[in-house]
Amino acid sequence: MSDAQLKHIAATHTTPCYAYDTALLQRTLEAIRAEAAHDRWHVHYAIKANPHPVILQQIARAGLGADCVSGGEVAAALQAGFRAGSIVLAGVGKTDAEIEQAIGEEIGMMNVESREELCVIEQIAARMGKKARVSLRINPDVDAHTHAHITTGRAENKFGVDAADMVTLARKTAESPHLTFTGLHFHIGSQLLMMDDFRALCLRINELQGELAAAGLFAPNINVGGGLGIDYEQPLKHPVADFRAYFATFANNLTLLPGQHLHFELGRAVVAQMGTLLTRVLYVKQGSTKQFAIVDAGMTELIRPALYGALHRIDNLSSEGRPAGKYDVVGPICESSDTFARDYVLPTTQRGDILAIRSAGAYGMAMASTYNCRPLPEAYLF
Repeated sequence: MSDAQLKHIAATHTTPCYAYDTALLQRTLEAIRAEAAHDRWHVHYAIKANPHPVILQQIARAGLGADCVSGGEVAAALQAGFRAGSIVLAGVGKTDAEIEQAIGEEIGMMNVESREELCVIEQIAARMGKKARVSLRINPDVDAHTHAHITTGRAENKFGVDAADMVTLARKTAESPHLTFTGLHFHIGSQLLMMDDFRALCLRINELQGELAAAGLFAPNINVGGGLGIDYEQPLKHPVADFRAYFATFANNLTLLPGQHLHFELGRAVVAQMGTLLTRVLYVKQGSTKQFAIVDAGMTELIRPALYGALHRIDNLSSEGRPAGKYDVVGPICESSDTFARDYVLPTTQRGDILAIRSAGAYGMAMASTYNCRPLPEAYLF
């Protein structure tokens, strides 16, 4: 989507708003299909990244499965056309209703994250007179080099079963008349750009597979989660994530056993670069030591900078060659953390200018809120 198209959207619609580039989404999906073209490989889209119904429909039509973390996401996946058998349900706090929904819809698998949860699923399946398809989410204690708030595979994280309990719980699952053991699940974090992190995961999975085999157990499916990052600094230069290096890392380092299937759960890498948050400059405030570009978007539309300290590229679409200056780009919300960037270099910015906050297709609209009684932003697909 060109800057001219973005300016047209901002001129003809109320800001703040999201613009989604569906042509880029198709390019991304084509790249995924090309690099993951193996008979026993399956890619699932992490719906939490962006659940827009049209985006879900396009991803479902491309043949991907769905990675869900709530009953609402399971319902959205089914409504969008994802096959029930291609849906995975994760989450440390599944409710009884969500477990009943997953069993009743006969989804592909539920990722179990504690011994206690496994017992509850078994009880619910027995009451329903059905068998629940479950995999064990194992905490591999692999350190992913990313923000502390989005690392998930360390021993101190809340996610997953301790690796020391893997064999015991796998045997319990395999022997239960109300459960079907579908495999092992892993996820070490998000926005990972170092392939060595994924290589370390592969080597750890190989070790754990050896422990299972020694106990006479077999995992039909290995799910390595997702986590592949994108280029937030140069999104126009790298609009499609490095799927070649990502999938090659697993092909070269993970030892699949005969008959095993490999699953991936990608979210950010699928949709982040297709989304732009468009916002209008309300005021340029001159402080004693700095300038503030106060815009009509805030943490209610894009919370990542306030929540994680995340940095998104920001472009002034109205600049037309003006000299550069430094600005704190801030929103209107009554919180000091409502800041998109500090001391950010932009062309001279003035009231009415349109700013494009790039790489906002993932965890933008999906995490939007009505704090301060603000309306949710509209989203436009082109």
